[in-house]
Amino acid sequence: MTDLPSPGESYQPPPGSSGGHESPSAPPPPGGGSYPPPAPGGGSYPPPPPSSGGYAPPPPGPAIRALPTESYTPWVTRVLAFIIDNIPAGVLIGIGVLVQALTAQQSCVSDITQYSVNQHCVNQPTGIGTLVFWLAWLVAVAYLVWNYGYRQGTTGSSVGKSVMKFKVVSEVTGQPIGFGMSVVRQIAHFVDQIICYIGYLFPLWDAKRQTLADKIMTTVCLPIEEGAAA
Repeated sequence: MTDLPSPGESYQPPPGSSGGHESPSAPPPPGGGSYPPPAPGGGSYPPPPPSSGGYAPPPPGPAIRALPTESYTPWVTRVLAFIIDNIPAGVLIGIGVLVQALTAQQSCVSDITQYSVNQHCVNQPTGIGTLVFWLAWLVAVAYLVWNYGYRQGTTGSSVGKSVMKFKVVSEVTGQPIGFGMSVVRQIAHFVDQIICYIGYLFPLWDAKRQTLADKIMTTVCLPIEEGAAA
């Protein structure tokens, strides 16, 4: 038989219950933390970041497309620029050779036999002459590295190319190739030389007027426009 409250005494519900029908409360988050706030925009979540292993677009094509042959620097112009570029180096080396010859000392050796006396004389370089000769070589090499490496690599034109108004650029970027690659390009001219210097003649018939070194380094020689030069 159920105990009923006496008149005048209010009914108290048992602990953990309420007078109405309510859904049970959600369990607390593990670790004593709090639940993250609901996603904005009606419960939609932002898209996940693209994965690094996804599809990447192909790299862009060459900056300089195939041009008519007349748009590239003629062979004769390139030869004249080569001569201009090497004149300073030739003058420096010539000065070293001249000083070495003028300061040389002559030494003679006599060969006496029973019937004749022969004298043999040779010129021997002095210490000063040898020093000037090697110093001239070092200065000439430094000039070539600066001219073909730094100047041509950063601006596209060596001294001779500036005089003849053309530049060397990469087919891929359309820009000068930089110091290191410009030095490598000069070394690549060795390929032009080992086949009896025929590689230097390729611009006479090649569609892009490239030497073999140009093809290896993917470079072309283009005239400098008057507006760009100004």
